[in-house]
Amino acid sequence: MRIAVCAPQVPFVSGGAEIVAADLVAELRAREHEAELVTIPFKWYPGTRVLSQAFLWRLLDLEEADGRPIDVVIATKFPSYAVRHPRKVVWLLHQFRQAYELDRTALGQFGESAEERAVRRAVHRLDAVALGEARRVFATSRNVARRLEESVGLSAEVMPHPPQALAYRCESYDDFVLSVNRLDRAKRIDLLVEAVAADPALRCVIAGDGPDRERLERLSRRHELDGRVQFVGRVDDEELADLYARCLGVYYAPVDEDFGMVPYEAFLSEKPVVTTFDAGGPLEIVTDRRTGLVCEPRPAALAEACAWLREHPADARRWGSAGKRIAERVTWDGAIARLLTAAA
Repeated sequence: MRIAVCAPQVPFVSGGAEIVAADLVAELRAREHEAELVTIPFKWYPGTRVLSQAFLWRLLDLEEADGRPIDVVIATKFPSYAVRHPRKVVWLLHQFRQAYELDRTALGQFGESAEERAVRRAVHRLDAVALGEARRVFATSRNVARRLEESVGLSAEVMPHPPQALAYRCESYDDFVLSVNRLDRAKRIDLLVEAVAADPALRCVIAGDGPDRERLERLSRRHELDGRVQFVGRVDDEELADLYARCLGVYYAPVDEDFGMVPYEAFLSEKPVVTTFDAGGPLEIVTDRRTGLVCEPRPAALAEACAWLREHPADARRWGSAGKRIAERVTWDGAIARLLTAAA
């Protein structure tokens, strides 16, 4: 089949959503499908631009290309699922969260003017139409499916996406906690930095880059952490696999996260995950004292959880092994079979 995978792209930014879309194309090609990634540069600010970006996708003609039909379109996140196609399937990573649960919070985007409130309502109407016309909607987590049903009244089948392919292995449980994430405020890396400041025996390595890096580095300097917080930036696949292989555990606690592939990557490296009660999607696979630790979103509580792993390495090993058994059940064979069956 000829399959178009649709995903927006913020120029010069690459994260989990971009990895999922690229991996989906590669996995479809490996199964002898003719697959192509279709992207449009995405800029979501100022607020009125959100709709114009969605309309760009709405205007695309993906029913054929070069005189040959495109059999299936698989859309991922806002606004790519606005694309029209008679055999459109959506694998929903997330909606435009600033128009939903993040509205009127510090992470929101829309103000209180009549125009901005109207744009937010228009995003809701667009989602209802664009997602409602799909043959089927899959969501990467129960959290994403719940948001969809509560916001626009549509149901989705839960289907987590497999993590990226790395040389996963477990070599040791060294004395550092690893964070792998884009550095922005919603990911709450500052909570980990504050936890290290609260316990002089803790160390962490922060892999990733983003707009919050300068603030996080200032926070680390202000606490005079003397190298106990190490910012390594964006690392290649080999170095990332090595960090997973050697860390004590992995911290992952964004604000009400959609899902995220980091917990699965940690599990495949047989490492436990430390998260918080309000982290959202990660709580679907991170179970307290079974595959990791779940604590309150406070620096002292996080420091205590990380210290527990350091002082109980046998538990860290056991929980990491339990997580690996869960992660191994999520495969591309299963995901692609469900996507293509839905499009038939």
